[in-house]
Amino acid sequence: MQYAKLGKSGMKVSRLCLGTMNFGPQTDEQEAFRIMDAALDAGVNFFDTANIYGWGENSGLTETIIGRWFKQGGGRREKVVLATKVYGAMSDKLDGPNDEGGLSSYIIRRHLEGSLQRLQTDHIELYQMHHVDRSVSWDELWGAFELAVNQGKIGYVGSSNFAGWDIAVAQQEAKARGFLGLISEQHKYSLTCRLPELEVLPSSLHHGLGIIPWSPLDGGLLGRNALKKIEGSRSGGNAERVEQYKDQLEAFASLCMELGEPQDNVALAWLLANSAVTAPIIGPRTLEQFESALRSLEIVLDESVLKRLDEIFPGPGGEAPKAYAW
Repeated sequence: MQYAKLGKSGMKVSRLCLGTMNFGPQTDEQEAFRIMDAALDAGVNFFDTANIYGWGENSGLTETIIGRWFKQGGGRREKVVLATKVYGAMSDKLDGPNDEGGLSSYIIRRHLEGSLQRLQTDHIELYQMHHVDRSVSWDELWGAFELAVNQGKIGYVGSSNFAGWDIAVAQQEAKARGFLGLISEQHKYSLTCRLPELEVLPSSLHHGLGIIPWSPLDGGLLGRNALKKIEGSRSGGNAERVEQYKDQLEAFASLCMELGEPQDNVALAWLLANSAVTAPIIGPRTLEQFESALRSLEIVLDESVLKRLDEIFPGPGGEAPKAYAW
């Protein structure tokens, strides 16, 4: 396994992050346990979840499954760099408008306590804002997170779905308080979604944030079965998008065939080749899918292959403003 420091922090995480969004809704508890055990065996120490996973009336279910896995002992909790998120409304609404989601100090405190209970732990290494909430001041936000850090309930703070300027403001406000600020940004980024290259990636690099790409296969569009009508696969619901990207996906499949590697692993390897990326999130539904994804760490894409991928999936042309101005 390969490891890297997460942003400007001293904390090392595996170059693949185990995403757990499917645990509960798509993957039963027994299979989820098998996947997490296999992850530790493979050296994957970075696990990502969110308080709302399980969704709707079952929000919190995924954290509960992880907590029961930790409860088995054997050093499981000690070996994991645990990341979860706060923002979305939870199903156990008790206080009306104050529990509809967002990032008020009230919600952060309440939802952090809920996550800790479900995860059966007394601390979370990386506590992430699941989305930007521009209605809450940074004085309130950093005050809430500083308190949680000082109490030992969280180690670091991360963001998700922030714009480049949100990251800049967050770090400026943290610096003014003498606080470390953000160490990571979890963002949608893949061969078919390269807009973050304009501002989010440059801002993150400048401000010391590691990028954690979510949906690195764009919901299965970049998977090995995208061009096949396989019942039960995630590509089944992608029919319109597959048709939209058909020429690109066929060219991508042809290139991957030349490389002797499946499309999903090449898509992950492309992300891993970017110095701004710390760890793409893989979200396996089965143990077999997890084990297959490990191969991406061994794939080295040379300059000629990277150039061909740029031709198939053109990016925005570089960083702003040079991408579109002189």
